[in-house]
Amino acid sequence: MKRSVCCVLAFLVVCSAAWAHELTLVTEGKSDYVIVVPARPTAPQTTAARELQEHLAKVTGATLKIVAEDKVSPETPQIVVGPSDRMKQLLPTLDVNSLGYDGIVIKTVGKNLVLAGRPPRGTLYAVYTFLEDVVGCRWWTSTESFFPKKPTLAIAALDINYSPKLRYREAFYTDAKEGVFATRSKCNGYFDRVSPEYGGHYNFAGFVHYNFAGFVHTFYPLLPPKKYFAAHPEWYSEIGGKRTTERAQLCLTNEAMRKEFVRNALARLRKTPDAGFISISQNDWAGRCECAKCKAVEEEEGAPSGLLLRFVNAVAEDIGKEFPNVLVETLAYQYTRKPPKLARPRSNVVVRLCSIECSFVQPLEGPQNEKFCRDIVGWSKIAPKLFIWDYVANFSNYLIPHPNYRVLAPNIRFFVNHNTIGLFEQGDCGSSIGDFVRLRAWLIAHLMWNPNLDEKALIREFMQGYYGAAAPHLLAYLDVIGDAGERSGKHLRCYLEDTDGWLTLADLNKATVLFEKAQAAVADDPVISARVRRERLPLDHTWLTRYNSLKRSSKLQGTAFLGPKDPVAACEEFITLAEKLNVGRYREGKPFAERAESLRRRFGPAAPAPKLCSKLPENDWVDLQDNEFRLHKPGVCAKIVDDPKASDGKAARMPGDHRQWAVSFVISDDSATSGPWHCYVVARSEAKVKNGPALEIGIYDPKTRKKVGYRRLSVGESAGADYRVFDLGSHVLNDQMYFWVAPPKRPGEVDAVYIDRIFLIRDKQGSATKP
Repeated sequence: MKRSVCCVLAFLVVCSAAWAHELTLVTEGKSDYVIVVPARPTAPQTTAARELQEHLAKVTGATLKIVAEDKVSPETPQIVVGPSDRMKQLLPTLDVNSLGYDGIVIKTVGKNLVLAGRPPRGTLYAVYTFLEDVVGCRWWTSTESFFPKKPTLAIAALDINYSPKLRYREAFYTDAKEGVFATRSKCNGYFDRVSPEYGGHYNFAGFVHYNFAGFVHTFYPLLPPKKYFAAHPEWYSEIGGKRTTERAQLCLTNEAMRKEFVRNALARLRKTPDAGFISISQNDWAGRCECAKCKAVEEEEGAPSGLLLRFVNAVAEDIGKEFPNVLVETLAYQYTRKPPKLARPRSNVVVRLCSIECSFVQPLEGPQNEKFCRDIVGWSKIAPKLFIWDYVANFSNYLIPHPNYRVLAPNIRFFVNHNTIGLFEQGDCGSSIGDFVRLRAWLIAHLMWNPNLDEKALIREFMQGYYGAAAPHLLAYLDVIGDAGERSGKHLRCYLEDTDGWLTLADLNKATVLFEKAQAAVADDPVISARVRRERLPLDHTWLTRYNSLKRSSKLQGTAFLGPKDPVAACEEFITLAEKLNVGRYREGKPFAERAESLRRRFGPAAPAPKLCSKLPENDWVDLQDNEFRLHKPGVCAKIVDDPKASDGKAARMPGDHRQWAVSFVISDDSATSGPWHCYVVARSEAKVKNGPALEIGIYDPKTRKKVGYRRLSVGESAGADYRVFDLGSHVLNDQMYFWVAPPKRPGEVDAVYIDRIFLIRDKQGSATKP
């Protein structure tokens, strides 16, 4: 296994007469070399020597002895691991502490090799770089690796001195956080579970795991309203003329508040002496202070960020007196993202921008991301150190394709070129079966360490090394997904429920064929075959979640449908395999069990055609059943219930005590978007009264912000055990419109509203049948 030349040369500076000065470390499984460590090695240096020994043994069959520098003759051929007196003898001008953060040195000196770096992790990173880029070892995941077989190991002359521009590097994926793998991937973020023996990780003062107190949004954790508001309401936001803590912030011009805030921040730092950062950052909502002093500063600065930065600078000045090496981090997020006119970050302040509003099908320098690009460029002009919270997953649905592969590398380079020193790449940490999450974690880690690497070569290397003969087909699959995203022109945010609007039936058919070829190519290898099957799950999930609408599209367009022939069996297979693979969450904060239940509900018994459609050609009508409805606050405002009177035995039920549009159906691009279509809603109500409003039905167009069709129905029109058909008229539908139904907010009078189905009949020159 060899990394492509362009990747290797990015790291290796090989002398012009390299092979004339090559070192043969092992010959036919035997070696005269020893691994030399300092007389009193640190824990990471001991780990680095052991890792080098074990990996060289796997590659060559030779186990090199680990010897303290004072126990070995200078004449013995040796690999010197870590800063030591022996290293100084070989490299007298080298001071590892002068290297950049996590910097490494790999250098051949005569017959010896030096692998060292800046403490605490640099020596480990030097060893891993040597093993990966020179020896050919690969760590694909925390449990899956590749080691070449080289009984004779010869290396060229090496002279590498490298320090990553990103001092904080975190690929936030489930497997990537495992401590040893994180270290081998050269990631050092807070969530990376790196033990002290492997060099530890970056720490945030007072951070509480998964609560983010100390990592971000620290205003209230550092100044708890329960403790302070009663006595000091003036320390919190004034909103609408009233001091409040309800979805609010702090009054950042209040000096007494700032002093108490600093005391609490210093107390946290004293409890976390190894912290590299402390976050002084706004709460995760709006609600900034509107008092006269705060508003005056905002007006002077031309942006709310100016007020925040003045406050953070003052806090950072006090913190720097006791903790000069701690960086004080704050957010440029939502209302504080625009840079200020006057305020400038202190030398110990790091501004963290968040890309949450961006489109991830285009690079940050693309037209869809113009505003964010302008803001980060503006900040980079006034801030020598930036931190980025970037979003590289779809948090509304981890289990569908996410076409952002092509922007990962350009975006990382863009960050680095604009003064970024820390990068938190928030992937789908909650799921083990997301869209090629192992590839993503591996790729992102390598690019954070060295953004100049060729991302296409990296992707090919991973795919070929991890998926073997399936790789060409899977690479073609990634192109299908990437092309579909780019072609759509859609603003692909990091919160999308499904692939509707950018991934078409034709794309899914192509993707399915490619996966079938990939699985056939490795059918005789159970390990790789299982990997390929796992990676197909997001595609399977897409077919299942859009099955009915894709089937309609196939019918209406007369095109092929390569989705599962038996959706019920396919659904059960998907759920069983996902659970076997410890799927975790299907979206941010939501367990997979919820998704499994909703998937099963999609494939109930088929309903008979509505009477108005029973004699029509199948391409002239569309049935939209309750299993495709979207429910607002499920279980509270609406839920699916058994109803023997409903066409499929189930219906959406809403209590009559609210007016929410709690049952809706979004018209996807797979459904009927040509037209016009005559639209009908089948519903009923249960009431204790005989007249007055019972429910409202309609079609809403978000593009125009208008109701396209609308009816208010009375108790007399709708009450009873039998369903009735309600006409919403003939309309040309687009893929953003949605049907909606709402109850009347008549508690004690209207008990409930039930919706059985919605159906459409093609209106041929106004000839649609009327009920």
